[in-house]
Amino acid sequence: MKLLDTLHRWTGGLIGLVLALLGLSGTILLYEHLWIGVPGASDPLRGDLASVAVATEKLMAAPGAQGIIYADDRFGLHQLRLEQDAGAYASQSGEIAARWASQWERPELWIFDFHHHLFAGDNGEWVIGIAGLAGLFFIISGAILWWRTRRTFQLRLWPRRLSRPSIVMHHRDLGIVVAPLLLISIITGTMMIFRPFALGVVAPFGPVAETAKALDPPKYKGGPLAAKPDYTAMLTEAHRRFPDADFRILSLPREDGDPISLRMKQPAEWLPNGRTTLWFDAATGELLGARDALAMPLGAQAFNTAFPIHASRVGGWAWRGLMTVSGLSLTLLGSLAVWTFWFRRPKAAKRSARAALVPT
Repeated sequence: MKLLDTLHRWTGGLIGLVLALLGLSGTILLYEHLWIGVPGASDPLRGDLASVAVATEKLMAAPGAQGIIYADDRFGLHQLRLEQDAGAYASQSGEIAARWASQWERPELWIFDFHHHLFAGDNGEWVIGIAGLAGLFFIISGAILWWRTRRTFQLRLWPRRLSRPSIVMHHRDLGIVVAPLLLISIITGTMMIFRPFALGVVAPFGPVAETAKALDPPKYKGGPLAAKPDYTAMLTEAHRRFPDADFRILSLPREDGDPISLRMKQPAEWLPNGRTTLWFDAATGELLGARDALAMPLGAQAFNTAFPIHASRVGGWAWRGLMTVSGLSLTLLGSLAVWTFWFRRPKAAKRSARAALVPT
């Protein structure tokens, strides 16, 4: 038990700040649709084919256009993605409402980048994934360590005093109360970072190999990107295939020969941007293939629920409130753990004095 306590304290002291910042940034992102101050953000959604096609043709004609994240029920503006991290918000008729040359000009973009990549791309994802696995260890070991002190349980939102004993007691008691919410947040977050971990979590829903194959995008090859792709024809074909689905993300190929991809969201999908996907030849606009998210293996469908649960895109305000409690609790627990470990550790003299009183 002493070894477990030591491991819990040291890993918390070393990685607690990362978890605290992830909790804080994640909580802020839960409400980003409410504080992005751009005219038209609250416009009602016009998802009909004609409106989307007109806006798409207009926006994709912009120099350097790379794709569009379409407006939805929460955010009434299209997001145009341009080269070199530039972008713009546009009304659903295709009129530009705001531009930026870098993500640093838009708080919602750099907070998102921090929460998902720590401003470090793939390397940052590895750090976040390791922090997530450490978070699981904290929850399990913390519950074991709390059991010894369960008779002294007192729920407090803030420590009685900012002394080390008070903070440690607060840490244990608050931690055990929010442990179920933290478990959900950390498991779903880590699933999106580490594919092997995610496959292990959804393994009860179906064969792992089948799930992994379903999640990997098919490898289609076509011609080079046409000078003026017929986006209206692509959207029309997509709407014909999935008439009840909303248009979510249009993406141009990253390399010559790669297809244009279009993601859609069917009503039964939880994932806000959907996983129903169509691929078109970038040269001719011919449909190369389509994937119905609702026909994917059960394991893949279970994986697709991780993000909407993590980002509270299901469950309405009640679930968003619970995820807010989870994020703020992680912020508080992580930051106070780091502070007590590095700045409120027992003095060496006091530790020696206590050791001298222990009979040998």
